[in-house]
Amino acid sequence: AWKSLLFSSCCCVFRLNFSTAWSTNAVSICQSAGLSTVTRVELSRSMNKLNGDINKLTDCLYDSMTECIYQQPISSFTVETKAQEVFEVDILGEGRSALEKANSDLGLAFDSWDLDYYTSMFQRVRRNPTSVECFDLAQSNSEHSRHWFFRGRMVIDGQEQKETLFSLIMDTQLHSNQNNVIKFCDNSSGIEGVELQCVYPKDPTQASVYETRRSLRHVIFTAETHNFPTGVAPFSGATTGTGGRIRDVQSAGKGGHVIAGTAGYCFGNLHIPGYSLPWECEGDGWEYPSSFAPPLQVAIEASDGASDYGNKFGEPVLSGFARSFGMRLANGERREWIKPIMFSGGLGSIEDTHVKKDEAKSGMEVVKIGGPVYRIGVGGGAASSVQVQGDNSSDRDLGAVQRGDAEMEQKMNRALRACLERSDGNPICSIHDQGAGGNGNVLKELSEPAGAVIYCSRFKKGDPTLSVLELWGAEYQESNALLLQPSDRSFLQRVCQREKCPVDFVGNITGDGKIVLVDDEASRGEQVEGRHPVDLQLEWVLGKMPQKEFRMERLSRAPEPLTLPAGLTVRDALHRVLRLPAVASKRYLTNKVDRSVTGLVAQQQCVGPLHTPLADVAVVALSPFSLQGAATAIGEQPIKGLVCPAAGARMAVGEALTNLVFAKVTALKDVKCSGNWMWAAKLPGEGACLWEACKAMCEVMGEMGVAIDGGKDSLSMAARVGKETVKAPGALVISAYAVCPDITATVTPDLEDPGGEGVLLWVPLSPGRHRLGGSALAQCYSQLGDCSPDLELPGLLTAAFNTTQGLIQDGLLSAGHDISDGGLISCLLEMAFAGNRGVKVELASGGLLFSEELGLVLEVSQSDFKTVNQRYSDAGVQCHRIGSTCGFGPQSMVSVHVDGEEVLREPLPDLRALWEATSFQLERLQANELCVIEEEEGLAHRMQPFFKLTFDSSEMTAPRVAVVREEGSNGDREMSVSLFMAGFEVWDVTMQDLCTGSLSLETFKAVVFVGGFSYADVLGSAKGWAATVAYNPKAKAEFEHFRQRDDTLSLGVCNGCQLLALLGWVGDGEDEGSLTKSMLLTHNKSGRFESRFVSVGIQSSPSVWLKGMEGSALGVWVAHGEGQMLFRSAEARDAVISGGLAPLCYLDDQGHPTEQYPLNPNGSPQGIAGLCSRDGRHLAMMPHPERCTLGWQWPWAPRDMRRSLTPSPWLRMFSNAASWCSSTE
Repeated sequence: AWKSLLFSSCCCVFRLNFSTAWSTNAVSICQSAGLSTVTRVELSRSMNKLNGDINKLTDCLYDSMTECIYQQPISSFTVETKAQEVFEVDILGEGRSALEKANSDLGLAFDSWDLDYYTSMFQRVRRNPTSVECFDLAQSNSEHSRHWFFRGRMVIDGQEQKETLFSLIMDTQLHSNQNNVIKFCDNSSGIEGVELQCVYPKDPTQASVYETRRSLRHVIFTAETHNFPTGVAPFSGATTGTGGRIRDVQSAGKGGHVIAGTAGYCFGNLHIPGYSLPWECEGDGWEYPSSFAPPLQVAIEASDGASDYGNKFGEPVLSGFARSFGMRLANGERREWIKPIMFSGGLGSIEDTHVKKDEAKSGMEVVKIGGPVYRIGVGGGAASSVQVQGDNSSDRDLGAVQRGDAEMEQKMNRALRACLERSDGNPICSIHDQGAGGNGNVLKELSEPAGAVIYCSRFKKGDPTLSVLELWGAEYQESNALLLQPSDRSFLQRVCQREKCPVDFVGNITGDGKIVLVDDEASRGEQVEGRHPVDLQLEWVLGKMPQKEFRMERLSRAPEPLTLPAGLTVRDALHRVLRLPAVASKRYLTNKVDRSVTGLVAQQQCVGPLHTPLADVAVVALSPFSLQGAATAIGEQPIKGLVCPAAGARMAVGEALTNLVFAKVTALKDVKCSGNWMWAAKLPGEGACLWEACKAMCEVMGEMGVAIDGGKDSLSMAARVGKETVKAPGALVISAYAVCPDITATVTPDLEDPGGEGVLLWVPLSPGRHRLGGSALAQCYSQLGDCSPDLELPGLLTAAFNTTQGLIQDGLLSAGHDISDGGLISCLLEMAFAGNRGVKVELASGGLLFSEELGLVLEVSQSDFKTVNQRYSDAGVQCHRIGSTCGFGPQSMVSVHVDGEEVLREPLPDLRALWEATSFQLERLQANELCVIEEEEGLAHRMQPFFKLTFDSSEMTAPRVAVVREEGSNGDREMSVSLFMAGFEVWDVTMQDLCTGSLSLETFKAVVFVGGFSYADVLGSAKGWAATVAYNPKAKAEFEHFRQRDDTLSLGVCNGCQLLALLGWVGDGEDEGSLTKSMLLTHNKSGRFESRFVSVGIQSSPSVWLKGMEGSALGVWVAHGEGQMLFRSAEARDAVISGGLAPLCYLDDQGHPTEQYPLNPNGSPQGIAGLCSRDGRHLAMMPHPERCTLGWQWPWAPRDMRRSLTPSPWLRMFSNAASWCSSTE
């Protein structure tokens, strides 16, 4: 039937003027392999063309920003397009009307105040602005960049408020410990850290040995949102949101170290096909605009984008939230996240000597580092500041969305890290990330107040047709700006050459207080009367400008009481509540994002034997050689804010702290927070609501001694849908963070039933109240209610926090969880799901079940019950015994009695299936459906992973090892630490070192190829890396000689495993030479990236690395997208297995090799997880043992094995290699 519709074909290809990230990586592969004349390689797709209107089809198949459709194949990359010229805006001749025309033509989003101000300013200085200057002012002084609302004068109901929103927030610092080293800075905030031993390469400009040095490292945190771009193009918007936030961490002080991220998503009603959620309305009045992606697409593609970027960059995502909402309120108003929230937070660290930026001084070099200039994100700052999204043109909205290249950002990060780690001092004087406003904004911020001259010709361009305006204003990604002394120029050039990171020296600091952009590429006739495109006094742009005044009125709210169906049973209510996205499992988010990379992760989202995504807090180490680290937790309660904005804000603070409490921190008053505001603040009634929420947040923080030290705002959270303006619920996201004195002192929600006598305790923080306004239960019956839970007793929360922290320190809590979305009943069920254990619960009132009043649920042993109860009582905190833990595994039951009457009795797997249902529906839309069904059905029968230890992990015994990384590798630091702990002299080696001949492997006894995404997997996983090894003459000679020696070992992990398989160093095809066809690694059976903690069995084999470990079953991280081992024939597979060349296999819960998903995350036959050579010297494995060499890196282990994790059994693998190398000296 389809064939009859086809009549011709067309090509979907790249734009000639746009060199893609794919091309950048492909060219790098070609040049590394010796094809030095190749300058561009692009990927195109041929499509059969259909009769009739095909626009709807083709629009889904290409990115109109970077691609276009050609009817005929192209024959050249030559571009004829001419760049737009700079022109003057004749304010002196035409007054404000000239600026109004430019405002419309250029999409500047100036409001009336802006038009008056800039007209007056240029009339005062008696000159006309250029088009570039107008664009510059619009971006640099947009709401997005300047935060006018939070700094403005507030007039509410005719009464001017004494303080601005920003001053209210800053005053929270008055009541907290003064432990900030950075606060309220554009990039990141920071708190006092600890002195640590860290690992550094001796000379980052070349291959060199790793050494340890002690340094004082502080903890930094940043958080921002990328809502407008994610609404327009969810995948790209989320990738660049993550990338921009990473650059905020990089740009703290004189440069920060990236550690880990957090992520959050708010979207409208999902309307999953074939899956009914009764509270989601359809039909008239529930349309979705074409200018925004529908909520279901946002939920999937935004999380895909954030995950993909972090996976490729090498940053784990450890915590987050997801929320869906769409409802007509009692007054008929539709509230929904049509414009979504894409939230990105990040933890990092900064050396004490790098905290303060140097002032810009005359003669300093102005440097751009990172990717080339593209026509991407032009006008993003202004576009995202439009009051109601949908009022702008769709083409202009799409043009304002950036595109991400995680590979480039990672190369830039390595170059910056080399500067931070230079033994004789960091050469960076100051650094800023490029974001809203592009070069025009970042270079002004960098050079303020001294001024600078910048030259157009010195920028590397990815698009030859760029205009000066686009070069100056485009928000292209993966780019930072820094100041450098001229004497350090050669160091940065050498580092960037080694890391293959572009660097441009674009100008100099002048000291005259002006920012000047010189178009030294233009012919004389193209200049505007000989003027420069930009020639502005910085004081005009960045100086103290008049406050804007915002007049607003409170609108009366008359919420209706909650009315539930008569005869509603607990089981019926749970059938809805457990499927609400805010309550339901987030497995669809956690499985696809790397949660172990860096080797610094002490606590990520997933807990318990079945790796259930329920952790309340994320915890990281600041160094692998220390148990000191940092914790972060999130709080957000926007639906309660619809009932009462003040209560919603206080509850967000309360939720953040009742999450954070489960990691031991230095002190409550040391806790600092980022506050991120997402609100339609300039629409009627909303500004007053935001004011009310902010004031309430600040007051409750002041009473508890915690404080805000940073944050961002997004104040245009509304979308045009037909003739209706649909506002998103006003949202405040609190990210609390603090220093952890011991990262192992954490408590997770998974019940453990200690000693077979687990006691369940409830610690209420609003005792005697059980309000349901803004609750999950109310939402599931399409209502809000009229009375929201609140935090009226901050002193009680303080006492409970401090008491709980003491109990954690003393090891008296076996499990704990906060009460939040879904109420007490959901909290108890989640703890049962996580522990795979049944519970018996006795409550005095049914009103407690679904109420979301703040509180904690704890599990303690019977023997510790009296002690724990007394500790809370002594602090003036109520603590009620409400039940016990009982049973383990799929036969376990959940039983709940209220006032002696049984209201719920259900098998644990049945209730867990309800809680997992929405997640698995979303999984079906992003992974192989057969794999999803296999995992969903498997959960109903699982007990726990099979672990077994057959050797004494404490019996551990400086040969030289090269940790080899390629462009895009991201697992080198944790691998280096593991080898270092095993006794190796560890060297940092890039393929560039080997390709240029600057390093020989002659003195090395071992080579380790690390994980990551070499060349962003362009051409296939590790294929670019293998081509470099096989075809670069110098690299090929080094590796061939190394392999032929009989005193050497090699290890390839993840991407390195894929490399060794391609080269034929392991398995049955190893004698066939390079690029063997015996076996290949291909995409996981699930069709996507998999992040899991699995059990692997160590089989008998000749492997030197695994000697003495045979018969053990150990937990290990996997994080890959192409790990399925496919053999050329069944005979080839059998030969590998019978020859003992498959030393590792994935195990099921009974300890047998398995192909069952997700216990086998990639579908490899007979569970094969690794291959070795016949002589045992070479080992390739997809799992990551280097992320499990410290006990605290294991997210779960059976209780009887936990003492064996110090040190971790995986360290034996590296010690084996060190001992073998030493014995062959």
